[in-house]
Amino acid sequence: MFSELFDLVPDGLIVVDGSGTITRANAQAERLFGYEPGTLAGHRIEVLIPPEARSRHQHQREAYMQSPRLRAMGEGGQSLVGLRRDGERFPVEIALSPLAAAGERVFLASVRDISESLRARQSLVRARYDALVARVGQLALATQDDARLFQQLPATLAEELSLDAVALLMASQETGRIEVRSAFGLDARLLREMPWQFPLETPLGKRMASGEPVFVDDLAASVDPLPDPALAAAGFRSNLLLPLSDHTRPVGALVALSRRPHRFDHDTRHCLQSVATLLASLIQRRATEEQLAHSQRLDAIGQLTGGIAHDFNNMLTVVSGNLQLLDIEHGGNAAARELIESALHAVEHGAALTGKLLAFARRQRLHPRAIAPEVLLRNVATLLRRTLGESIRIEIVCEAREPVFADSGQLEAALINLALNARDAMPRGGHLRIAASRLDVARCDDVDALDPGPYIVFEVVDTGHGMTPDVLTRIFEPFFTTKESGRGSGLGLSMVYGFVRQSGGRLRASSRLGYGTRMELILPMAQSESQAAPEAATVPLAGGNETILVVEDEAAVREVARAFLASLGYHVITAASAADALRQLEDDASIALLFSDVVLGEGMNGAELGERARRMRPGLPVLLTSGYEHGALPGAASGHLPFELISKPYRREELATGIRRQLDGAGSHPPQ
Repeated sequence: MFSELFDLVPDGLIVVDGSGTITRANAQAERLFGYEPGTLAGHRIEVLIPPEARSRHQHQREAYMQSPRLRAMGEGGQSLVGLRRDGERFPVEIALSPLAAAGERVFLASVRDISESLRARQSLVRARYDALVARVGQLALATQDDARLFQQLPATLAEELSLDAVALLMASQETGRIEVRSAFGLDARLLREMPWQFPLETPLGKRMASGEPVFVDDLAASVDPLPDPALAAAGFRSNLLLPLSDHTRPVGALVALSRRPHRFDHDTRHCLQSVATLLASLIQRRATEEQLAHSQRLDAIGQLTGGIAHDFNNMLTVVSGNLQLLDIEHGGNAAARELIESALHAVEHGAALTGKLLAFARRQRLHPRAIAPEVLLRNVATLLRRTLGESIRIEIVCEAREPVFADSGQLEAALINLALNARDAMPRGGHLRIAASRLDVARCDDVDALDPGPYIVFEVVDTGHGMTPDVLTRIFEPFFTTKESGRGSGLGLSMVYGFVRQSGGRLRASSRLGYGTRMELILPMAQSESQAAPEAATVPLAGGNETILVVEDEAAVREVARAFLASLGYHVITAASAADALRQLEDDASIALLFSDVVLGEGMNGAELGERARRMRPGLPVLLTSGYEHGALPGAASGHLPFELISKPYRREELATGIRRQLDGAGSHPPQ
């Protein structure tokens, strides 16, 4: 009866004696392990165990035989592995029972192949984990409140994955330390006593910077010095730390803890890694959105600022023009001349202010050419050593061998401006490093949305007091300054920002409070020395008797231009719009030159008017003027303008020189 039942049981049955030798096995056990009928008996039981686990199994078997008991199928929760005769491994569950047979104690093992059920369980677990990752991803994409997501995430992960504790660590921009953003399962004492806040320079910080996970199966037996011993003291047995990175620096970490050893199997680790990757992507996306929004704010401010500067320049043109006309009429009166010169000096200050605003708005006129970075840095260093004083150590490093394509004066002024800001940030002295190097941007790099190609990077790095994130986001805004009243206009960095953007480059800033500031000017590399701009020719002041058509939509500005030209002997006719100007050009063949504002209200602008006039009258000299400088002209971005332009407010001498240059050149190309 026993023999019949022994062979009919669907599980594999194996009887083992006290020495660990198989004395009997049913047909199911032999089929399960791949043995021919009747050939399994006589083997040691360890032959059914993978080689690397045999020694451990023997110790466990001997301990069990010393104190035998009934052990149900699946008890212990550990996954067991069997070994078939052909070397194939498969998951099993085992039940054990001690038996008495012919006065001798033997042991019955009931073995079940759980491959299919294990696969089914793993599929269910993986489906649940995939659903969790998808839910976190949807929340990350949909939410606008990152703080709420970060606050809820540890509890969600701990509940879904049956973990004892989860913490989200984030790097502070202000302190540069790793701090707890949110946590679940860690009491106040642990949060207070454990060194969660640590600098990035520590071993754990460096491990995070490398992007390498910290995984410990059993904290009680770990030889890895990085997990804090307090974790084991608090009863945690296994630990997983996954760094969050933005490709350049660590921004935080996801920490999972369990009071069970060997808790983090492959599926759990994969799930948590997927969540960590989603978090890192969210943080990067938010940083990109912030940069874009900041750039858009600056562009909007630039447009507003450019418009204000244009209107202000028109007013300055009227004031300056009338003052110059008064000087012509009353220049012999010493008292009047003194008042006029004082007022003209104030106009020049106003023009300088609008020039700074136009620089920020990227509407100033630039004269880019090929510049050797080594020569430029040498000149800048000479100026700074006389200016900054002995308390600041200046280091000049030039690794760039290729020329940069930029306006020499503006670039030099930008570097000096940044160096002076660095000096103000180091009142007790410090180290100032100015360096130049090459940067090659590929099409897939997306470095600050730069066009692919070679660039030269100028770095200005100081060891000053640094800036908070709030200040850092506003430093390029016009009139924003942290200096005391009277010590800064708040336009210096705005000018640098506008110059760099107008030159086809980017200006980047990074800073940490107490650790200094780094400014990077990224400018296009010159492709050839032929890109150098020729110097403008100068023509002595002279008048004439030709007929000039003045086109200006502002009546007061139009009258100043008419008066200037009339005082120089010219016959002047005026027009308030492009359409009126074209009619007069068609009717009056005596017009020898067109002098027009760029912005003419509705309809075509001054450049378009000039082109239409040239089609009507080939070779007609054209001179333009604008409070915007050349930003509104076709071809301005490339530095090649169709017509010469003088900036408002212009002096009578500038207008006379420009008019004569065009008339005498009979429509030749303007100086660039």
